[in-house]
Amino acid sequence: MTTLAGEWAELLARRPTFREALEPLGGVLAAWHSWPSGAITPLQCPAERARAVWSEGKPLAAIAAPSVSPEQIEPALHPALDILAGLEDMRDFTAAWNAGDVGPLSLLPSDGRPGGALIERCHLTQAAAAFLAVAGLRPLLTAWFAGCRPLMDDGYWDLGVCPCCGASPGCAELLEDGKRQLACHLCDMRWTFSRLICPLCDNRRSDDLVRLIAEGADEGYAITACGSCRGYIKEIDRRLRWNAGSAIVEDWGSPHLDLIAHRQGYWRPIPTLIQLTCLSSD
Repeated sequence: MTTLAGEWAELLARRPTFREALEPLGGVLAAWHSWPSGAITPLQCPAERARAVWSEGKPLAAIAAPSVSPEQIEPALHPALDILAGLEDMRDFTAAWNAGDVGPLSLLPSDGRPGGALIERCHLTQAAAAFLAVAGLRPLLTAWFAGCRPLMDDGYWDLGVCPCCGASPGCAELLEDGKRQLACHLCDMRWTFSRLICPLCDNRRSDDLVRLIAEGADEGYAITACGSCRGYIKEIDRRLRWNAGSAIVEDWGSPHLDLIAHRQGYWRPIPTLIQLTCLSSD
């Protein structure tokens, strides 16, 4: 079974132009691979309970957040801190973390924003806080919500945030039947969502929804943006890119598309490395 780290190595081999810029992310993926998933017992949530929570518009994390110590996620957090050290002032975060003023639960989404509690407390940008949250929490939350994914059926959740952890989507995928699934980079959850609605602001005005389709070697990728909130997510068409890797690998490995969106004034809630670099230099 190919791991995310293995997929990443294969992607960099296919795209040598991006190797130098993207190689730091390999440390994040390697840390995820080394994280002991058996260190946490997956959440046991009866289907009826989960669907009752979802019917109230709440993600499962609102009633069942994992209990974890800072030491358990620090190995996954360190590679992200190394990346951010050259882009932002991380001293307030490091001091607050070492003092116990912020911890793993501070990285959980707030109003769809992973790590939202860190923005004011540690003087971080939204992009840096979200990147830390994804890097530090993904292996933990993937293991924690592992037993809840089979409970996710069409009709039980129609919001643009993850039904498990509450994060905004990292990207989207078009499946063989033409349906769009949103992918959560924080806990690896998938859920079906309308192609005619902006998942970031719920805008349903078709004139506001923009779709930038890549061509040539990038056929099968698209940027779906909203003229109202100016947000966007990347979309992978699995019908055209049937051999594409995991959603987060394909998303992180196509920074040139994010650069196009950034130059047109669009933003995304879960950043890629290129966005962290652009925002730090703006």
